[in-house]
Amino acid sequence: MFEYRSIASSVYRFKYKGRQEYAHFYAKEASRLLGKKLKKLGIEAVIPVPMYEGKKNKRGYNQAEIFAREISRNLGIKEYENIIKRISNTRPMKELSARDRRNNLKKAFIIGQNDVKFKCILIIDDIYTTGSTIDEIAHEFRMAGCEKIYFLTLSIGQTT
Repeated sequence: MFEYRSIASSVYRFKYKGRQEYAHFYAKEASRLLGKKLKKLGIEAVIPVPMYEGKKNKRGYNQAEIFAREISRNLGIKEYENIIKRISNTRPMKELSARDRRNNLKKAFIIGQNDVKFKCILIIDDIYTTGSTIDEIAHEFRMAGCEKIYFLTLSIGQTT
C-alpha cells in the first residue's frame, strides 16, 4: 500500500509498540484503494503471515493477524489464522541479506490444517522487502492445491 519510508515510524509503532488500533486505519485505506479489485478476484480466504508462537507470546500479538482481521471485516471474506503455522523460530528478517532471507525461511512454514481446500487466497503481511516470506507461504499453499495466491502488505521497500 505504501513505500516503507513514508510510513516506517507508523509500522514500527504498530508492530513493536502495541498500537494495534492502527490496523483499523490501514485496513480502511486498503479497502478504499483496493477493495473493489480485491472483491473481484474470487478470494475465499484471508491468510495472515504466521508468527512463531514463542515470539507471538512475547510480543502479545501478531500484527499481520490484526491487520488481516480488519481486512477480512472490510471485505467480507473470512480470515483464517491457523491454517498455516510457522514451525521454526527464524532470525528476524531485518537482520539478513536477500539471499539469507530465502535460506532463513526454508521449511519454516507448514499447513497445519486444511480441511477446506482453497483455490484463491489473499496473504497479509506488514512489510514486503524481498518477497521471501510470501514466496515460502505461497509455495506451501500451491503444494496444497491452491491455484491463485495474492498478497497485500502495508509497505514495500528497504527496511534498513
